[in-house]
Amino acid sequence: MLRLWGHKNSSNVQKVLWALDELKLDFERVDAGGPFGRVKDADYLTLNPNGLVPALEDGPLVLWESHAIVRYLFARYGSPPLQPSDLGERARADAWTDWQFGTLWPPVRALLVQLLRTPAERRDQGAIEGARRAALAALGILDRELARHPWAAGEYFTLADIPLGVAAQRWYNLPLDRPALQHVDAWYGRIKRRPGFERWVDLPLT
Repeated sequence: MLRLWGHKNSSNVQKVLWALDELKLDFERVDAGGPFGRVKDADYLTLNPNGLVPALEDGPLVLWESHAIVRYLFARYGSPPLQPSDLGERARADAWTDWQFGTLWPPVRALLVQLLRTPAERRDQGAIEGARRAALAALGILDRELARHPWAAGEYFTLADIPLGVAAQRWYNLPLDRPALQHVDAWYGRIKRRPGFERWVDLPLT
């Protein structure tokens, strides 16, 4: 059986939990990271030398880095349309997965840290506004893409929508002003109806 190490409030762990749910895979989850510790223990470091979550065991295979794990799960256990058979479509899904990590997530994470994890008297309003503008610029790119088709990589939900959806859940639940983005808003409405998103991602922010 698959074994996933990580706590359910971690955004990176949520990506894997959602992927497992979409693929209807049985798995065991072991609490680690955050309030549960364990990640600096010698036995865990043999699984993930970075001392971070998640880590996934699939028999003798051990993987870390959430996007690598999600890609593996879809490639190993997925089938069309979840896992596109066309290599070009699959590459588009990969591109949006990388884009989430490099472009969208940094400003969203900065907002999360400032607005939820920093006491009000210590918040940097300049940093907050800069991150808000950067997140909006990134979401504008996604909005233009979603004007062309309903899901990030095309006509069907794919692995690309998972990391994007995890970031979007933070964006839509942070206490800040958000202008309407017609196509992102509609896509997020579809995302919210996915059972795996409801079960593993749409939780109170911490």
